[in-house]
Amino acid sequence: QVQLVESGGGLVQPGGSLSLSCAASGSIFNHFVMGWHRQVAGKQRELVASISSRGTEIYADSAKGRFTISRDNDKSTVNLQMSGLRDEDTGVYYCKFVDVDTYWGQGTQVTVFS
Repeated sequence: QVQLVESGGGLVQPGGSLSLSCAASGSIFNHFVMGWHRQVAGKQRELVASISSRGTEIYADSAKGRFTISRDNDKSTVNLQMSGLRDEDTGVYYCKFVDVDTYWGQGTQVTVFS
C-alpha cells in the first residue's frame, strides 16, 4: 500500500503562481511514476504533468512552458510549480502514483479567478 499526502493549491488571480506537492509513503518500488491530474466538474480527469523516478517528464500541451514538475526520489515527493495561471487551470488536482499499482491522492482545489 502507498499513501499520498498532498499540499498546496488555493486561490490565485490569472497570471499568478501556485505550487503543489505530493509525498508518497509505504511500500514503494524502485521505479515509479508520479504526477498530477486535473478534474473539472462534468469532465474526465486529465493529465497535467508526470515524472518518473528515472526523470522522464511528460506535460499536457496546456502546461508546457508554464508548469514545471520535479521530484525527490529519496523522499518520494513530487512538486508541481505552476506559473502564468489561467482561468482554465481551475480544477481539482489529484496526485497520482504508479508502480505495480495505481494510487490517487484525495485532491486539492486550484481556483484561478479574475
